[in-house]
Amino acid sequence: MHILRETKMIVNRLKHLLGAGPALVSTLVLWVVPASVQAEWALNLQRPVTEIARVQYDLHMLIMYIVTVIGVIVFAVMFYSIVKFRKSKGAQPAKFTHSTKAEVIWTVIPTLILIVMAVPSTKALLLMEDTTESDMVVKVTGYQWGWHYDYMEDDVDFFSKLTTPQSQITGSETKGENYLLEVDNHMVIPVGKKVRILLTARDVIHAWWVPQLGGKKDAIPGFINEMWVRADETGTFRGQCSELCGKDHGYMPIVVDVVEEAEYQAWLTSQQNSG
Repeated sequence: MHILRETKMIVNRLKHLLGAGPALVSTLVLWVVPASVQAEWALNLQRPVTEIARVQYDLHMLIMYIVTVIGVIVFAVMFYSIVKFRKSKGAQPAKFTHSTKAEVIWTVIPTLILIVMAVPSTKALLLMEDTTESDMVVKVTGYQWGWHYDYMEDDVDFFSKLTTPQSQITGSETKGENYLLEVDNHMVIPVGKKVRILLTARDVIHAWWVPQLGGKKDAIPGFINEMWVRADETGTFRGQCSELCGKDHGYMPIVVDVVEEAEYQAWLTSQQNSG
């Protein structure tokens, strides 16, 4: 808590001294604030556990660094010009109407910067859309207010709904560790396997998103979207519907358990036997 208080003081001081925008201050904080405090403040993306999530994280940080450098340069030139050429010191306005050299510079440099950002962005998009050579297929259907999972090749399907007690939602009971991020039935997938996810909806537009797994796709009524995940480690990963879909939009959590192959097969068998 002491570190957290000190960090808040640093951030407020940076904002005051630099007159900087939120993006610039946030980037500076990423460089100087401990990772534990970053996690508590939710300043950055969650730790990626899939190839897609890592690519998205790297792309996010690359663009953040680029725009931060641009912001520092722009503000530096602006403040320098304000101080150096202020009227009170007798500065006289320039008489020229244009500069071909300046126009070439501020056209070429932004173009090069955009190319630097476009190359990894394009690679990331192509990777995200490549659902070929998947090991299994799961159809996910969003509805108000939950999810339906259909393991199409294994004859297993179930609904998944919020299980946070109403007493916590109304505030009459202390909020739990996974407040609004707990469900009755988890989606289960094997570690190291490429899972193709087909997305649709029963009523209105929803969006399936588990940040640590990467990717986010809309679930649209009458339409099939697709994405894929391949988790590199076991664990429980949580997400939410990320498309405003009505009054209980915030009550549509997603929980994915990534398990070893043997455990997955045992779970699959138990689901088939109970069905």
